[in-house]
Amino acid sequence: MSDILLISGSPSTPSRSGALLEYAAERLGAEGLSTEQVTVHDYPAEDLILGKYDSPAFEATKLLVAEARGLIVATPVYKAAYTGALKAVLDILPHQALRNKTVLPIATGGSPAHLLVLDYALKPVLGALGASDILQGVYATDGQLQLGRKGYLFVDEELRERFDRELESLAAKVKAPAFV
Repeated sequence: MSDILLISGSPSTPSRSGALLEYAAERLGAEGLSTEQVTVHDYPAEDLILGKYDSPAFEATKLLVAEARGLIVATPVYKAAYTGALKAVLDILPHQALRNKTVLPIATGGSPAHLLVLDYALKPVLGALGASDILQGVYATDGQLQLGRKGYLFVDEELRERFDRELESLAAKVKAPAFV
């Protein structure tokens, strides 16, 4: 069981959103929290595309979601929205799967033009899954991250500080005593 489940909606490898998840795992690990990651690559494409919600391939993810206290959902922005592959993964989750969980949405895009994708596309879906504690989220543009030897690196210091603050908030909420 992990404290925080990281969900990557990127069909590309490597990806900027995936690199932000790697960074998040390191930071949260330093806070004493355990993480586990699932990606859209973990499932048979046919099961995702055809919506085979009862596929055995999804059982482990459903259990990971149920056991986690928090989640980070990361996606690149395609055509002004999160990826269809991420939507397919979210669709396999049971009704109210995110109830009593803190969720941090993050997205990456080519320009600031799609900054509101978090508020107008991703957060409503997370809310429909029962999440009531959805953090502000972080949106990063391609120009704020640069590919280095160890994956993507922050070029924009303000972005790194903002992301760190959101991770600290997530960590604090996950460490807090659970509601009864």
